Amino acid sequence: MNEHEDSHNIAVKRFTFEEECKDELRTRITISVPEVLDPQYGMYVWPCAVVLAQYVWIHRAELEGKTVLEIGAGVSLPGVLATRCGAQVTLSDSAELPHCLDNCRRTCQVNQLSVPVVGITWGQVTSSLLALPALDFILGSDVFYEPEVERSPHAQFWTTYQERSADWSIEALLHKWNLKCADIPLESFRANTEHLAGSSLPGSHTVQMMIISLKEPWKR
Repeated sequence: MNEHEDSHNIAVKRFTFEEECKDELRTRITISVPEVLDPQYGMYVWPCAVVLAQYVWIHRAELEGKTVLEIGAGVSLPGVLATRCGAQVTLSDSAELPHCLDNCRRTCQVNQLSVPVVGITWGQVTSSLLALPALDFILGSDVFYEPEVERSPHAQFWTTYQERSADWSIEALLHKWNLKCADIPLESFRANTEHLAGSSLPGSHTVQMMIISLKEPWKR
């Protein structure tokens, strides 16, 4: 991971994802992420984002040509990687946090990508939310998610979270929204390491990976 700071107090970190093979022609993608050196959660790459990006990388063939939404994107590492892997991505963060939306755009600009960025505030039905296409996949790291299951009943939610409390559970949310959850072992996508994508993240943090989807269509 390389990083430098510019006059605007921004550090650019680079994350490199590559195939695990001995061939010198191995596939490799590097994503640059500008971090604003300011105490705002959305301005940093957190461990969960790197683990989720690794899962996106290993399963990139599933995403090619698919419609993807990243929620709570912040610096947008998973979503920008999915774009580079051929997905049709929309990046989103809270409409009430314009600095986070600006950072989504900044990440796209640094990587020379044109990706839609929209403000979506959970619990509010807005024109931005209604304008979203039917989704194949939803990405989110370290977020709580209440899905738009009516509009995208077959979408899968790929999510990571960092264990901070032994009492934390999503069982109530799964029951509330008629969802099922599959735990994905980190070793199954080579994320069971303290260093990922050439960075020092996730380090010693305990991160879990899950895929959440609808059990069955809602009964009217």
